[in-house]
Amino acid sequence: MNKRTFVATTLALAAVAATGAAHAQSALDNVMKAKAIKIAIPTDFPPYGFVGTDLQPQGLDVDMAKYIAAKLGTKVELVPVTSANRIPYLQTQKADLVISTLGKNPEREKVIDFTVAYSPFFQAVFAAKSLPVTSFADLAGKSVGVTRGAIEDQELSKVAPATADVKRFEDNNATVSAFVSGQVQVIATGASVAGNLMARNPQLGTEYKLLLKDSPNFIGVAKGEDALRSKVNEIILAAKKAGDIDAMAKKWLGRPAGNLPE
Repeated sequence: MNKRTFVATTLALAAVAATGAAHAQSALDNVMKAKAIKIAIPTDFPPYGFVGTDLQPQGLDVDMAKYIAAKLGTKVELVPVTSANRIPYLQTQKADLVISTLGKNPEREKVIDFTVAYSPFFQAVFAAKSLPVTSFADLAGKSVGVTRGAIEDQELSKVAPATADVKRFEDNNATVSAFVSGQVQVIATGASVAGNLMARNPQLGTEYKLLLKDSPNFIGVAKGEDALRSKVNEIILAAKKAGDIDAMAKKWLGRPAGNLPE
């Protein structure tokens, strides 16, 4: 190899290495350069995310998105997502973060990374008080509504008897509507969704029946974006220490966040 070829090859390798290093941290770099961050949030999942009377998104997840942007010193672009598309939006760079009642499990950890937990959440089975359901075996022969791809869908699949008639809907509004209209006898959903359902439809006599999973919410980050994940972790941990996480939980859930996993 002559000197000119050696120099060219060395420069090319250096450029590739630099590009790789830049790519590994590109999310945080891009956010700070643009002074703007795209955060995926729910708009069909009160009180975590919903559209208010002013037609603007609001809720715990929306407040958390704005809080993180403020701590980063950037503007925030709120990107509405559903349970089914929130992870693909992260993978295709339509969002820098996903703050959308996202539970952590081994399957999801294969495709995205997670911050520490930022809010409490749990999934359960709910039905009318008059419907006898004291164990998962009691779901046999009953129709159960659940949102496709949500963590309660995954957990229900593990415990529902083969004869349960599980009906999957594309978003939470459709799942709730199916239960309220009597298309399904039972609903598997988050406690917050059920709470709103019960408050708006007291005539149904809906009550908690069975716990599916205690699943705190985490913020989703694209695989390999460790700088962004670490920065968001710093913000969350400081917010816990300052009492800001508890304040958000009290505002939207009526109770403090408590001890969340880190």
